[in-house]
Amino acid sequence: MVRKIIALLLGTAVTLAAAGCGSRQNGAADGKVTISVSFNALYELSAAVGGDKVAISVIIPDGTEPHDFEPRARDLAMLKDADIFVVNGLGMEDWADDAVKAAGNTDIRVVDASSGVEAISIEEHEEVQTGVHEGENEAEHEHGAYDPHIWLSPLCAVTMAGNIRDALVHTDPANSAYYDANYKSFTDALETLHAQYAEKLKNADNKSFVTGHAAFAYLCRDFGLVQNSVEDVFAEGEPGAQQLAALVGYCRENHITTIFTEALVSAAVSETLAREVGASVKPIYTMASAENGKSYLDRMEENLSVIYESLK
Repeated sequence: MVRKIIALLLGTAVTLAAAGCGSRQNGAADGKVTISVSFNALYELSAAVGGDKVAISVIIPDGTEPHDFEPRARDLAMLKDADIFVVNGLGMEDWADDAVKAAGNTDIRVVDASSGVEAISIEEHEEVQTGVHEGENEAEHEHGAYDPHIWLSPLCAVTMAGNIRDALVHTDPANSAYYDANYKSFTDALETLHAQYAEKLKNADNKSFVTGHAAFAYLCRDFGLVQNSVEDVFAEGEPGAQQLAALVGYCRENHITTIFTEALVSAAVSETLAREVGASVKPIYTMASAENGKSYLDRMEENLSVIYESLK
């Protein structure tokens, strides 16, 4: 059924594109590699490696929760002529395979950015649970068996950028040295940032923090931290009274002074929790959308900084 719907959407999209109403500009006319990506974090990684040799379009609009996204005709039109399609993988884009098939673009190179990343399964998730979130089992069945939030880890981002670099080199070998240099510059910065905060965080007295939804397991693995959350991995399962009481107990026991909130997740419960335990509420970036004109590296550094400050 999903495939039929996407095929119908794509047929509409092709008609729109032919009429000049498509949602992308074809970069091929000026010799650039055309890349479509599913959401903002992948745009950031692709732009860091591709530089001025690529034209990038984003399928999931800013302000849309990627876990809840359903493609529209204009969202899919860009796949028809794209050279490369970058997806996060790990069940993040359950619509992607059918969309690519419906596009009929046999030359498109699909990049699973998660290739080579050691995935964290939902069952062995490295967050501390104060009880099963309501609806969590249903969410696992719907979304997949693995936590998809790999882009929020500096070390995973190195692997993801490498997968994008490899696709660009294969598609545009004449500029391989350019892509290699961009990749090295970007990943050197990521590794420097990781080393800086690994040194700081290893000496933190507290290792636990609380967020709006459980998006930071890979970052926690990088730095030996522990997250708890108001909502589950897929930004679903808002806590009931029993779960909220358990979160209050967790915050008090672990001396939580900050509750982090995200732009695409309701802050209402987080604010209630913070009032109950006397904590402050501060934003943290998930990079699912463009935010405040800041780059991936800017936001990653700010995330690590606010987490570190909350653990002092």
